[in-house]
Amino acid sequence: MTDVMPESAIGARRMQDAGPVSDPDPVQFDPRRIVRLRRYTWWTLVPLIPVYALFPVLNLAAGARNGFYGTPEIVVLSLALVVIAVDGTLLSIGLMRGLGQGNSHPALHGAIFALSLAAMAYALSQDGGGLGWSVLVSGLAAAHIAASPYRLRWQLAIGATLLISTTAGLAALPRMPHPMLAVITGGTAAISVAATISLVLAAAWFWDIVLELDRARTVSAELAVAKERLRFAADLHDVQGHHLQAIALKAELAERLVGADDDKARTQAAEVAELARTALKDTREVVQGYRRSNLITELDNAREILEAAGVRTTVHGDATMVPPPLQPLFGALVREGTTNILRHSRAENCELVISVDGPRTQVVLCNDRPNPPNGAAGSGIDGLRQRFGTLAGRVDANRVADRFELRGSADEPGRTS
Repeated sequence: MTDVMPESAIGARRMQDAGPVSDPDPVQFDPRRIVRLRRYTWWTLVPLIPVYALFPVLNLAAGARNGFYGTPEIVVLSLALVVIAVDGTLLSIGLMRGLGQGNSHPALHGAIFALSLAAMAYALSQDGGGLGWSVLVSGLAAAHIAASPYRLRWQLAIGATLLISTTAGLAALPRMPHPMLAVITGGTAAISVAATISLVLAAAWFWDIVLELDRARTVSAELAVAKERLRFAADLHDVQGHHLQAIALKAELAERLVGADDDKARTQAAEVAELARTALKDTREVVQGYRRSNLITELDNAREILEAAGVRTTVHGDATMVPPPLQPLFGALVREGTTNILRHSRAENCELVISVDGPRTQVVLCNDRPNPPNGAAGSGIDGLRQRFGTLAGRVDANRVADRFELRGSADEPGRTS
């Protein structure tokens, strides 16, 4: 998964220190792990109540066959079983949003839990196989406890264990030839309750931690993007602030000199015009990435932002081998490609290949899981094509199967193969 998004929190290696990178960091975030863990947690929690409902179903079938239940009892207990199973399943689905989630109607859930206790008590009073109902009641109690606020969780766990085991023992007591058998029945129910609550709470607690880390990772990605925006804003402020202040002072001086010393006024006006041209040139350099940006720094920024967003990033080739005149050009390509990945894909993996063959340099940025195409290329790629065109270079953006590829190539100015 930092308040100001320090470099170490992102976990990206600096290319200047590490050199060419061929494999991703083995401990970096893999979004597929969360998908797999979510699937595992879902199959652990959500089907739990329906599976536990099989025990009462077996009890009803055996009780009907052996004459313990009549038709009215079978109908009533079956309806109760359906209501309990549905309620428990809904609570379990709510737990996929984290601990303490899903209990939106506590009074209704409480009434259904009381119904489950009554059904268990009646089944135990009629048949020893009614103890199977305690398994279902334990699962329902576990779902209730996991969906409850943290401050009430321990009290509810202890209370539910005592309540279910006591109810089971007392319900079975009239049928038992010896009171100790009723105690054993209650103890068995208590063990079932404690084991089920522990299982559900452990699974929900672990999943809740993963959700918190995933939310923190999302915030980190947003902070990384904000950091880059702040860097650009600071550069623009430095350029514009300095030049505009000088232009304002010289314009005021020229205004005062008009009529008093026209030659000096014209000189000041010429300097204002030159300052304006310089400011315009520096602003363009900031916007186009020439002032501070090159392929090496943009590659660092791209790795930080992509890995913070959960995109596994692999780099092949050495960015330092790209000729200096082409560094800003390919830096802009990487920056635009990174922006497109974040905005227009659900990528899990990104691969960047840098190749230098004589005067010819080629950089390819490709990612998986692009969003469906919705028209022509955007203005960012059009702008790249114009910039590459000034050096007789080429930019291609193609969707191939389930991958999107951004390819740029250009020759070093002044060199021929």
